Amino acid sequence: MKTFKSICSLLIGTVIFLTSCEKLDPVKKEPNKIELTKKSAQIVEADRQFAFELFREVCALSEDENIMVSPLSVSYALGMTYNGAVGSTHDAFSEVLHFGDLSDTAVNESYRDLMSQLVKLDDRVKFSIANSIWYKLGYPVLQEFIDINRSYFDAAVEELDFTDPGSVDIINGWIEEKTNGKIADMLDQIPPDAVMYLVNAIYFKATWMYEFDPKDTRKEVFHRADGSTYNTDFMQVEGTFNYTRNEDFTSVEMPYGDSAFSMVVVLPAEGKSARELASEMDASKWDSWFQNSYPADVLIELPKFKYEFKSLLNDPLINRGLGIAFSDGADFSRIVENGGIKISRVIHQTFIDVNEEGTEAAAATIVEMIETSAGGPTLFRADKPFVYLIKENSTGAIVFMGLTGKPEYSN
Repeated sequence: MKTFKSICSLLIGTVIFLTSCEKLDPVKKEPNKIELTKKSAQIVEADRQFAFELFREVCALSEDENIMVSPLSVSYALGMTYNGAVGSTHDAFSEVLHFGDLSDTAVNESYRDLMSQLVKLDDRVKFSIANSIWYKLGYPVLQEFIDINRSYFDAAVEELDFTDPGSVDIINGWIEEKTNGKIADMLDQIPPDAVMYLVNAIYFKATWMYEFDPKDTRKEVFHRADGSTYNTDFMQVEGTFNYTRNEDFTSVEMPYGDSAFSMVVVLPAEGKSARELASEMDASKWDSWFQNSYPADVLIELPKFKYEFKSLLNDPLINRGLGIAFSDGADFSRIVENGGIKISRVIHQTFIDVNEEGTEAAAATIVEMIETSAGGPTLFRADKPFVYLIKENSTGAIVFMGLTGKPEYSN
């Protein structure tokens, strides 16, 4: 049970709740563990709480059948943004991310400590975390904000001409490179009032400690939530795995590599849906659910799956209490003097491939910052065909109407 709890804490946002046959021996090797300071341990627990809360919100708001988030990626992107927040905006970040009474320095040190250890925990697991900040050419970003994020998040910081269409490709190219090509074309456009992008990218690739034999993969029936069925590839492996069974679900834990990481698959009990189960999940309940886990001889039959998921996290984060950061009342005066900017979008995209060999997964989070209405005039650039009319205002009578598709002027 101690090992399982350690793995849960280490995974943070990598816990994937989704919904062969050679006998295998029990796991005997003790996995590598992350050595945390007391304050870093608080951040791990904070991230676990945030992970379940974010997952619940996304499940509640999304109608997709396949959902996947990386709370760790979102947390790192928001953690960089947090370093620019002041006053009630700063307090909102602290509350949503469960920082409690930790100082800004303690928070930043904990992020750095966790990142440095996660990426080298298991030699048989490829795990990378990368951060970057991209800001508008000439925008007066405070040097202290840049220095803090460079120091604690190892963030690459670049100044870009956002009016150049190629800037989208540059940011997308960075994300694609850092996710080993699994997250592509994530950013759709750079709006005229955008001033900054704070980006996190995570890549994970690991082989199962006990691989599924492809010869045992066969077509079986999968039952969808709407009652329909279809045939898909199911993998098989038999061995000793941590197993849990109660009135709500059955679950199995499958280790990767040297068992520092694992996937926990939770199957709802009859009469209960995966979404219902997800709606009940939080950090304390998750731990209590697995207090009675035990090693058991299990024949696992797991469908292969591979898909992408993309979502705008504005509403989930606003629902958790971060609304002020998206409003004109946001105070990010530690990014730029006098503030005048806010979050406009938090874009999140993930990829996962689960097969006989193991799992490949990637995630990226983009925090887009724009100028608030108080930060200067809103730009209206009529740089494409437009319609116009001339009207009499007391009656609303329209005198002229037109469409300009090729504006020209000569004396």
